[in-house]
Amino acid sequence: MAETTQEKDKAPEPEAAMKEIKNIKKITDIVDDNPVDEDELSPVEEVRLTVPNTDDMSLPVWTFRMWFLGLVSCALLSFLNQFFSYRTEPLVVTQITVLVATLPVGRFMAAVLPETKFRIPGLGPREFSLNPGPFNIKEHVLISIFANAGSAFGNGSAYAVMIVDIIKAFYVRKISFLAGWLLIITTQVLGYGWAGLLRKYVVEPSHMWWPSTLVQISLFRTLHEKEEIDKDNKHRISRAKFFVIALICSFCWYVFPGYLFQTLQSISWVCWAFPNSVTAHQIGSGLKGLGLGAFTLDWSTVASFLFSPLICPFFAIVNVFVGYVLIIYLVIPVSYWGFNVFSATKFPIFSADLFTGAGQPYNVSLIVNKQFELDHLEYAKQGTVHLSTFFALTYGFGFATIASTLTHVALFHGREIYDRYRASVKGKDDIHTRLMKNYKDIPSWWFYLLLAVTITVSLALCIFLKKEVQLPYWGLLFAAALAFIFTLPVSIITATTNQTPGLNIITEYVMGIIYPGRPIANVSFKTYGYMSMSQAISFLSDFKLGHYMKIPPRSMFLVQFIGTILAGTVNMSVAWWLLNTVPNICHDGNDTWACPSDGVFFDASVIWGLVGPRRIFGSLGEYPSLNWFFLGGILGPFLVWFFHKLFPNQTWIPYINLPVLLGATASMPPARPLNYTSWILVGTVFNFFVFRYRKKWWQRYNYVLSAALDGGVAFMAVLLYFSLGVENKALLWWGSPDSNTEHCHLATCPTAKGVYIKDSGCPIF
Repeated sequence: MAETTQEKDKAPEPEAAMKEIKNIKKITDIVDDNPVDEDELSPVEEVRLTVPNTDDMSLPVWTFRMWFLGLVSCALLSFLNQFFSYRTEPLVVTQITVLVATLPVGRFMAAVLPETKFRIPGLGPREFSLNPGPFNIKEHVLISIFANAGSAFGNGSAYAVMIVDIIKAFYVRKISFLAGWLLIITTQVLGYGWAGLLRKYVVEPSHMWWPSTLVQISLFRTLHEKEEIDKDNKHRISRAKFFVIALICSFCWYVFPGYLFQTLQSISWVCWAFPNSVTAHQIGSGLKGLGLGAFTLDWSTVASFLFSPLICPFFAIVNVFVGYVLIIYLVIPVSYWGFNVFSATKFPIFSADLFTGAGQPYNVSLIVNKQFELDHLEYAKQGTVHLSTFFALTYGFGFATIASTLTHVALFHGREIYDRYRASVKGKDDIHTRLMKNYKDIPSWWFYLLLAVTITVSLALCIFLKKEVQLPYWGLLFAAALAFIFTLPVSIITATTNQTPGLNIITEYVMGIIYPGRPIANVSFKTYGYMSMSQAISFLSDFKLGHYMKIPPRSMFLVQFIGTILAGTVNMSVAWWLLNTVPNICHDGNDTWACPSDGVFFDASVIWGLVGPRRIFGSLGEYPSLNWFFLGGILGPFLVWFFHKLFPNQTWIPYINLPVLLGATASMPPARPLNYTSWILVGTVFNFFVFRYRKKWWQRYNYVLSAALDGGVAFMAVLLYFSLGVENKALLWWGSPDSNTEHCHLATCPTAKGVYIKDSGCPIF
């Protein structure tokens, strides 16, 4: 599930990452001219293959171009990503888009800006220029860091915005702009304080290599190398020209699935062939069923929840594919039609909604009292909250994923982590750490001050605005302590294995037990506990990127901090604007602004906060058996490890990665099967067939195409909203959403005998 998933459990194994890096090394053909003593080389082969061992300290980084493009890209990405987060098919515009798009813009600025030098009064004799020379790779890295902040470090928008969304749109209660803004900023910045103090343990040591940064470095070096010439002495089309052409095509095409012919978002031939069959609709619907045979011609559907498949390595796509098939096409059908697990047929086969025991939609508003807490009498009248079997099992697989991640990492990477951490403490500095010592380091008091100010502001928020956030001061301190304790070990795991165990399920489970009946307190605790650790790890990952690319540490810190503040402010402003201007936003019947991620976040607030895990996953609920998934997740990797030791010659056994397989469908809900099938298909075409048979084309244009597709869809969607959506000028014909776009209206029907849903059009069995 999205609210249980953004922790990137689908990250690649080091062995597979190494293979991918070697491929990138081959196709980019990067050669360093300045040899380095072997004792100074990185002990990690992937780093030696990818990261340059030289540094040009004369390259300017604090340039007008960097600040202008960085601030604009940060603001633009935070606006677009927050805007799209409410859409039925959300689209996350990542830093890759900015990384590709700003290269020609930066070079254009370097060609046209005046080179005149001037002095700024009060700053001494130093001279400045709007154009200090060619657009360089260090400027480009800092711009991408700005952009990464604008995309909330890959999550799209700030996690805490969803708290504001559910308060205003789902619970229909009040929260002030100030409280929402402080909640967003403090949860985004809190982890920076202790992350800065941990840099010497997980950034500077050469054995802490952070695999995810190497692909970015390869892309930077590829984009900054000179244009090649074909054997026939003709230049191929430049990346900049290809980007512009692809961007225009994507921009123009999206007017069809985005407005004129929205049926293209999801096409199901199974529903067309069997228009009156509930079972056929359950099987064939790509949005409300299992998606068998459904397809899409809309890029936003392909890239909406799992990000662009063009930038995901093929081995990761294979892992997701195997887990997805096992869960969606084996576990769910057997549970629903075979064993009727948890009274499955009373509910839709695929739904993230909450239900009564009779299969009716659960009226959450009735069980919330005036104090914004659980009304026990009304809850007793309406009965226990029930989930669709699919939704319940996704929680079970979420439990298993977290447990198996810890066990898998301990068994298969424990020795590696221990050895590398010990080497990082005792080992000598490598070439990258030595080169970085030429720059002024960040004083520790910067981080102490940032941590003290953030905790003080957070405590003030919890004490003086407690009615709006519900979180008691001890809850904040508990969440911060939990995140701080886990940041170092999880950072070490991420830095050596590229897997990041998440804390969100654990935090909401713990707070739901000790402080039940208060939904906003639960999600606030989860956000402080989960996001502060997540932000700390993102901060450290970006610092490692800067470490490899020889970016001055103070420049890195300021860009990350300013970008986070700017992005959070834009996120809150866009959310406030849309929540107060779009009619019926996030509610049933609004096919454009369905807020899928917020809907799942709201359900989580009800399950873990308002009702509490004791009444759902405990003895008072319907799903205590799901707690066994924790045990299964812990024991599963032992089984794989045992067979690996028993059959050491079977080299494929260690590649059975249970965290990846169990977490393959972690974005569901709000992601639907169609999002997965289209993502897998497109990713396979480009990262297997094109990569294998047209490798030079893939090297040159793959990431550029991904950026252009994202950008074209984003700009056209914004244009459509401001030109037509604000005035609700919709086309009413069979291709529009009001005419049942996906033609699978029976997919949401229950199939148990006697269950009747009013005004649903469903038959009674």
